[in-house]
Amino acid sequence: MDSPFAMFAQCISHIISLITPGNASKLSSTYPAFKSVVDSDSVWEKFLPSDYKKIISISSFSTSSLVTSLSKKKLYFHLYHESGKKCYMVGARGLSITWGSSPQHWKWLSLPESRFPEVAELKLVWCFEIMARIETKILSSKTNYATYLVFKFVETREGFETRPIEFDVYFEGNDTHKMHSALLDPPANMPLLSLNRRDGWMEIGIGEFFNENGDDGAVICRVCESEPTPKCGIIIEGIELRPKNGR
Repeated sequence: MDSPFAMFAQCISHIISLITPGNASKLSSTYPAFKSVVDSDSVWEKFLPSDYKKIISISSFSTSSLVTSLSKKKLYFHLYHESGKKCYMVGARGLSITWGSSPQHWKWLSLPESRFPEVAELKLVWCFEIMARIETKILSSKTNYATYLVFKFVETREGFETRPIEFDVYFEGNDTHKMHSALLDPPANMPLLSLNRRDGWMEIGIGEFFNENGDDGAVICRVCESEPTPKCGIIIEGIELRPKNGR
């Protein structure tokens, strides 16, 4: 028979699971006595989407290691913005990288600061192109999304300070493109358009799109050079999609 405390915890857990994740998180910090119950996996499992394991697997996460190493609360905030809208990130292994499988052009390595098992370091290419294809049905519908290239430079790099990189986001099968270009590593007398992230990486905006209904379509994120030039010294972690203005 369950103890009175266990029955009380079950009741509190059920009540908390009926409120919003944001309010549940606030309740945890406001009432320390309830923290263990509020932060429990049984509560936050109910906030996660039913297909969260699939989302993790196609995000280039290791499903088993991520699910077992993170609490359900931390996992929730990996997948969602505070608004309750889904965030999504495609790791380097899930991207289409031109010459990515060629050891003389790209090197695959593990970094402790990355959330993914592997990232891609550019050794040397003349054709720099990275693409991600994301099914819209795994994103939140009726939501404006901003997309970002997540990267960092090694000390010795070349080609990103003089030649602009082109960025493009479009729905698969749609010929309407809104491309823009920017220098990833501009000289000191030019504005830096990339931003430093809290996780130790940098990001630069690729573009935005509105996910209407999340039907069986796909959005394409493309990063490429405007003119072929030798390039080296960038590390790609992935491409991230998150609700506009969400951090």
